[in-house]
Amino acid sequence: MTKLIVATSNPGKLREMQAYLSDSEWELSLKPAELDVDETEDTFMGNACLKASEVAIALNAWAIADDSGLQVDALNGAPGIFSARYANSDKERIDRILHELRDFPEPSQRQAQFVCAVAVARPNGSIAAKAEGICRGEILAAPQGIDGFGYDPIFYIPSERLTFAQMSKEAKRSISHRGKAFAIIVQQLIGIRE
Repeated sequence: MTKLIVATSNPGKLREMQAYLSDSEWELSLKPAELDVDETEDTFMGNACLKASEVAIALNAWAIADDSGLQVDALNGAPGIFSARYANSDKERIDRILHELRDFPEPSQRQAQFVCAVAVARPNGSIAAKAEGICRGEILAAPQGIDGFGYDPIFYIPSERLTFAQMSKEAKRSISHRGKAFAIIVQQLIGIRE
């Protein structure tokens, strides 16, 4: 197995990526906590490539990174790459989105999408694979569900009649932006080796 460093210090994200890559020939491990990469790009893919490349170069190892967030159509794509920094807590971020959408009561006015970009870098920092997944939905007027994290309680999938926070992990994984991006990246990783 080839070691693949995950460009995060978050064990939860490592577990999530392991679930997507469980049938691959890659062994995942966390980057050192002291190795930090600032997200300075203006797109999800730019940030994913930047993080994967810088971690790969710093550790002289294969690295994988993702960047994801929520884009609300009525808010001109906000919060976008600032999704995690839109407020100080999940509750405050949700409250801010709901406040900003107060003048948009109809579901057709509350269209949104989650985006996930994933990049894999070689030890020299060059990008070996990248993928993007998008999941369309709409923003509810109030949170529903207790699972998930971030904006999951207000992100509703009409075809499923559930928010991300109401879905089982398996159901969410199969239709989510992250699930779609990792399905592509897993195919790209087949056969890639040092």
